[in-house]
Amino acid sequence: MKLATFVADGKAPALGWVDRPGRTVIALQAAHKSLFGAENTFLRDMLSLIDAQQAGIDLIGGLVERLGSSEEFSHPLDAVQLLSPVPVPAQIRDFSVSLRHIRDAPRGSKRLKARLAGQPEPAPDPSAPEFPEIYLHQPIYYQGNRFNVVGHDADILWPGYSEYLDFELEIGMFVGRTGKNIRRSEAHRFIFGYTLFNDFSARDRQSKEMEGRLGPAKGKSFDTGNAIGPWLVTPDEIPDIISLNATVRVNGEVWAENTTADMLYSFEDMIAFVSEDETIHAGEFFGSGTVGGCCGLEMDRWIADGDVIELEIEEIGVLRNRVVRPK
Repeated sequence: MKLATFVADGKAPALGWVDRPGRTVIALQAAHKSLFGAENTFLRDMLSLIDAQQAGIDLIGGLVERLGSSEEFSHPLDAVQLLSPVPVPAQIRDFSVSLRHIRDAPRGSKRLKARLAGQPEPAPDPSAPEFPEIYLHQPIYYQGNRFNVVGHDADILWPGYSEYLDFELEIGMFVGRTGKNIRRSEAHRFIFGYTLFNDFSARDRQSKEMEGRLGPAKGKSFDTGNAIGPWLVTPDEIPDIISLNATVRVNGEVWAENTTADMLYSFEDMIAFVSEDETIHAGEFFGSGTVGGCCGLEMDRWIADGDVIELEIEEIGVLRNRVVRPK
């Protein structure tokens, strides 16, 4: 099942069921009210649906089946605005679990830092480890700004303090229930659905800030910097998130292709780790971190004002955004 939060005809955001082959989205609350004479609290928004658990999913399944081929509550996807599935997540935690990205991103950062300082690219140090060993022992993550979230086709406002804005192709996951000290064997029950995440990053600012060893600050925290979408896909449609094909296109040109096969940790691992002596809440958002090779920093290839970035992962869909320098 594919579920979206969308705006149509200038009305308030609504919860929708996506018919991807038919390129339409059904307004679920409007359909329920017409068929049964009243609204349903499960369909108020995505967070309400998440709180409803399986009862909400069953309700939607029955509603869609009852509607059949009716187009009364259907909107063309091209005619609506797709917001993030949860427009303001309860929390954002962004991980880094791709072995290739963990290895290659620091090399790209050193290369950029030397360029900004007017120095030659540093030669590789054969005695240095490929990456910090801690990555092999636990998932590493930082907490992002949940108020900087936008959806599919939203413009990304280029921060004025950066000349090297970058994209990052990631899988996103929304937590489906609240819990603490969750066993790895039970963690799958806490996954509500998957989506795509473009973690836009001001690399020149980030390269300086990381010297402080507290993680990214303004390098990853600016209005519109977290693009999530286009919709949420329930886990029954994606039994295995590993080894999915991933593609980055800029202005229609393929810039990168890879798979998710080198993820060191699954989302179940992340859930079990984060919930150690800490409550995670329904509606939280976890990012996988960049799929290896799927950001400009690794390629030393940079986007420009007006570029349109499309991130695609099979079984999920395409997340498209344009970067714009404010005038």
